[in-house]
Amino acid sequence: MANDVNQTVSRPGINSPGTGSPVLDMASSRMVLRRKIRHFYDQTANVAIAVGGVSVILAILLIFLYLFYEVIPLFQSATLDKVNEYQIENVSDSESLHIAIEEQSEIGMRIGDDAQVHFFNVTDGSIVSTIDIELPAGAAISNFALDTEESGVFALGLDNGEVLVASYGYETSFGGENNTRTLTPIIEYPFGDQPLSLFTDSPLSNVAVRSSGDVLMVVGIDENDAVNLIRASKQTSLFAAFDIGGEDVDIELEAFQLDLRVQDVEQLFIGGDQRWLYFISSNGLIRTIDLVAAMNGQSNAFGIETFLTEGGVRPTQVVFLLGGISLLVADDSGDISQWFLSREEGRTQLQKVREFSPGVLPILRMTPEQRRKNFVSVDSSGNLAIYNTTAHRAVFSQDLTAATPKRIALSPRGDGLLLETDDGSIAFWEVHNEHPEVSWSVLWDKVWYEGYSEPDYIWQSSASSNEFEPKYSLVPLSFGTLKAAFYAMLLAAPLAICGAIYTGYFMAPTMRRKVKPLIELMEALPTVVLGFLAGLWLAPFVEKNLLGIFAILVVLPLSILAASFAWTQLPRRIRDLVPDGWEAGILIPVILIFSYLSFVLSVPLENIFFGGDMRFWITNDLGVSYDQRNAMVVGFAMGFAVIPTIFSIAEDAIFTVPKQLTYGSLALGATPWQSLQRVVLPTASPGIFSALMIGMGRAVGETMIVLMATGNTPIMDINIFEGMRTLAANIAVEIPESEVDSTHYRILFLAALVLFMFTFMFNTVAEIIRQRLRTKYSTI
Repeated sequence: MANDVNQTVSRPGINSPGTGSPVLDMASSRMVLRRKIRHFYDQTANVAIAVGGVSVILAILLIFLYLFYEVIPLFQSATLDKVNEYQIENVSDSESLHIAIEEQSEIGMRIGDDAQVHFFNVTDGSIVSTIDIELPAGAAISNFALDTEESGVFALGLDNGEVLVASYGYETSFGGENNTRTLTPIIEYPFGDQPLSLFTDSPLSNVAVRSSGDVLMVVGIDENDAVNLIRASKQTSLFAAFDIGGEDVDIELEAFQLDLRVQDVEQLFIGGDQRWLYFISSNGLIRTIDLVAAMNGQSNAFGIETFLTEGGVRPTQVVFLLGGISLLVADDSGDISQWFLSREEGRTQLQKVREFSPGVLPILRMTPEQRRKNFVSVDSSGNLAIYNTTAHRAVFSQDLTAATPKRIALSPRGDGLLLETDDGSIAFWEVHNEHPEVSWSVLWDKVWYEGYSEPDYIWQSSASSNEFEPKYSLVPLSFGTLKAAFYAMLLAAPLAICGAIYTGYFMAPTMRRKVKPLIELMEALPTVVLGFLAGLWLAPFVEKNLLGIFAILVVLPLSILAASFAWTQLPRRIRDLVPDGWEAGILIPVILIFSYLSFVLSVPLENIFFGGDMRFWITNDLGVSYDQRNAMVVGFAMGFAVIPTIFSIAEDAIFTVPKQLTYGSLALGATPWQSLQRVVLPTASPGIFSALMIGMGRAVGETMIVLMATGNTPIMDINIFEGMRTLAANIAVEIPESEVDSTHYRILFLAALVLFMFTFMFNTVAEIIRQRLRTKYSTI
């Protein structure tokens, strides 16, 4: 028997492949092939998933690196490269009154006290042109005053009490075989070539000039401390457009003798708006008068009297910053301060806004830039510094010369600098200063801008005037982004989560298969359509039916609770007519009826309590401003767009909780609500939290709804009836009109980087909390 058993067990073709049975060998070969194919698919899927995941991470990293690459130049310092140093040929021993550079940094200009204007090549100092200014016979220059570098208008005060007003400029022509550009220096007399008589045979001790369009003001002080003013106006005839020679332009002169005596005046200035006259004494005392009132004979009294310096420190030079609003005051202690007029408590005051401290040596010269709020200073040791007043920072500081500086000039574009020293030499430097307007304080702190009564957060990137001070605070945009997301989530989160709980846990499967796809279909609606409807239909509707909207927010929850309570009080036989899980359908007519009643009853209530116009009552009685396109409209529209995202993810998380957990809880005696609260929701909490964070990220990055449904004004106001501007909307609005590689352009990339960091931060926090929730409730 044993031998028979052994022979049976070891019989070939029964238990092992390749033993001679064709059927078993074929089946075994197929199984091996299937395992190999399955293993190949598994490996391929693993590689594809890994490559996809790494590609996503690399794409995000590349986006971050590109944004960072565009932003990093904003914080680079300025550099200066010396081109050449020379002495201008054929220049007498005259004292220079002013030097300047033309637009293309090709030609320099020097005005001497001998009334000669030399135009020279800034690269090598060779003379391009020399123009003599014709002075009255026997008269000599006693004072020089510059209007602005932009206008090129200057005034020569003469020792006979007269003032000659002229301007320097350049005519551009093209000619030759290669259509070569040629610059021709010119000296013009925009208000006539005849001197203006301020005093009769009384030398001028100080003079100031200011032009604005067709109006020129010249103020002078003579040796007796008297103050006189001349206003020149161009009177253009109706046929001036056809007058090539300009003969139809008449100059109307008005002379004013101000009943005023001002002693110890070292510098005299007229404000950019031609209203305020500034007298600056050697001890730093500044006094102002209102020119409008003075010319009308109303008052010659000083409106403001204050000291620009303290402790015996004396000002060395005072200049106007671009725009003629701010005064830059340099002193012999090495400090520079910025002052401008502002209104406070109904009074006009001269405020000290900020200080710059380049060193301890006296500041000898300053000059403002012509297109930005920059200025250059140089002290007695030859240390030159470049500042931006808005950013309140020095972008460059370095010793450039061992000689004593005498005059400095910046080109209109800020890319060239001339430095004249006391030995008569002039050095030309190329300036690379692309983005001086940016600093941490400009982006994230309150800044005191010109004309404002106090520091504030402001975004205003452009204006119609070249003298505009850009305001690049990202705080209002970040605030607006969070405000829009907050009100959207305030509406979307409760509705989406509660809807997901009911749909995933209580609703009948048949009804769920209809409701869930319908809600998810809402996500396919383009946001531009939602924004269009919100801006053109919803915003006016909400404004007109404001009380009805508020009534719905109160009436609907109460009506739903009342209807639910009434349903529970009905006889059992009636309630059994509705299948389990279909009870929600009964609420549809309840919602429609009570929504309609809310709007119908709001009309008489609005007439009784709010005088027929709740919006007018909110604005005038409560003092709360109301903008038609506001945060509430954004909350409704963007909440509608976010609800499907939150609902879909949260509902899947709740529905996929293992049913055995619910059945076990019910079997132990828990009610459905207790099972939901203590079993289902904790288990689904990671998915629910992820849904909220994804919805929050969607709200933060939303563009078109916010752009079209708000006033798009970058203000900081938590008021639900006020609008806002978000980072995404700001990028969409302003990136098409920004100059490539400009400061504005790069700050928009910075805004994109901030938005990227917002979403990255939300997603990171969400993932950390989700993992902790998963770990905490994984043992349920």
